[in-house]
Amino acid sequence: MTKTVGVLGGGQLGRMMVEPANRIKIPINILDAPGAPAKQISSHAGHIDGSFKDAESIKKLAKTCDVITFEIEHINTKVLEELDGTVAIEPHWSTVRIIQDKYAQKEHLSAHGVAVAESYSLDHATEEDLRAVGSKYGYPFMLKSKTEAYDGKGNYPVKSAADIPDALKQLGSRPLYAEKWAEFKMELAVMAVKTKDGTIAYPTTETIHEDSICKLTYTPARGVLRDIRERAEALAKKAVATFKGKGVFGVEMFLLKDDTLLINEIAPRPHNSGHYTIEGSDVSQFEAHLRAITDVPLGQDDLQLCKPAAIMLNVLGGSTPDSHVQIYNLAKQTPRIRIHDYGKAEARPGRKMGHLTVTAASMSEAEALINPLIAAVDAQKGREPSVPQEIAPQPLVAIIMGSDSDLPILKPAFAILDSFGIPYETRVTSAHRTPDWMYEFVTGAKARGFRTIIAAAGGAAHLPGMAAALTTLPVVGIPVKASVLDGVDSLYSIVQMPRGEPVATVGINNSTNAALLAARILSVRDERVEVCLERFYGEHHEEVMAKDAKLLKLGPIKYLEQMGR
Repeated sequence: MTKTVGVLGGGQLGRMMVEPANRIKIPINILDAPGAPAKQISSHAGHIDGSFKDAESIKKLAKTCDVITFEIEHINTKVLEELDGTVAIEPHWSTVRIIQDKYAQKEHLSAHGVAVAESYSLDHATEEDLRAVGSKYGYPFMLKSKTEAYDGKGNYPVKSAADIPDALKQLGSRPLYAEKWAEFKMELAVMAVKTKDGTIAYPTTETIHEDSICKLTYTPARGVLRDIRERAEALAKKAVATFKGKGVFGVEMFLLKDDTLLINEIAPRPHNSGHYTIEGSDVSQFEAHLRAITDVPLGQDDLQLCKPAAIMLNVLGGSTPDSHVQIYNLAKQTPRIRIHDYGKAEARPGRKMGHLTVTAASMSEAEALINPLIAAVDAQKGREPSVPQEIAPQPLVAIIMGSDSDLPILKPAFAILDSFGIPYETRVTSAHRTPDWMYEFVTGAKARGFRTIIAAAGGAAHLPGMAAALTTLPVVGIPVKASVLDGVDSLYSIVQMPRGEPVATVGINNSTNAALLAARILSVRDERVEVCLERFYGEHHEEVMAKDAKLLKLGPIKYLEQMGR
């Protein structure tokens, strides 16, 4: 039976929820003011006009649907508790109540063994209390409102004792808590989805904040090792599993300088950091939320990226009413950039008016497309362009050799990979002289994001075979011609691996083919590399055809004379 969904709130998240609901035929009713963004794209009589905090309006919505959900957590949980049992509420009202109070949220997570920043409750804070916090935690520390805080509103960084009076002036009327400053090197986010069958997660996203508002997301997180991304996804799933109810949860976290992870905050709903999923994933976070709360099938494989890279840029209101439209007009010049306008009537400075998304075959390609828009957004604010500093691309090919004497043999491989723009890392590690180092490097290669290994070795040439035995990554072996036996010994050693331990083996000293084979492996998931390969072979085709035409014109004798033979 198809379930009807009622949504408390009809802002941009509700609007983006309506789109997949219409597509997959899930009836959806919105409770919000007339003309709310979600109602603008869904015209039917089932919507309710009113406040999503008003008890009577919520009860009226409950009579029209099978499941109640929400696009904002600042809602009336008391009436939801009263409705429990008469209509499904997803996620559960008790989950919303815990998460509404950010200090209670942290206590809940900590009690379930989930790592969070150390915090201290300050319901009626005084200057003396905050000075005591400064003595306890040191400066800076964060002063935060327990409730009704979002997009940096309700937060105050106390950098020294001199900030305390102003901090209390800004937040003193609210219930507060202090949080120990997290020395993070990056902010990450994971969209986790709790279904009737368990908890699954989207890929780890890097989030860039400006003025405490999310500005950009990069997926997958740039320069973050695969094992860290996997730990972030596992942490998000662990945290979300502690709450009752189904649906999408936005999990924000800090990656600290020692590579440990702390959860910052959780939102029990689709989240800004997951907007990239609309174009970037097979199933968007909004469709995933609807599927989860109505028990329509959804699995981990449905949450994967469609392309290797996705970037999302928020578009905020500026100093003029049409500032966001100016950004959209610029974005229209690049067809691959997708524009999402939220349908808000008034463009106030700092208000989220929409977002832009781009997907590409590589992060560098996606950055090249979005960076002019980032510069335009910065220019509207009168700021110097803040295009994030380019992060060195993740090496995809590991090239290892038993001795630096093999480097000349590998020079053609370097040239091929450089010409294709394929990042690689080259190391010396001997299967015989440094077995511990070889073991450490190869066993850690997959976690570091490598997708294939090229291993060059001469003589007994055990390096490629040992590498293949230590990883499931594809290994391409290059037999190196040593001083005796002309490299045939190395060829036999590499190619004659026992069953179950394959090594793709190229000709003796033929690092060109090793690089091309590695490129072919990468091209299965990277369209850009596939284009490079097609261009490479196209040039070779033209070269051969030109030689054939010349041979036909000159004849073999004159052709040989021109060759100097």
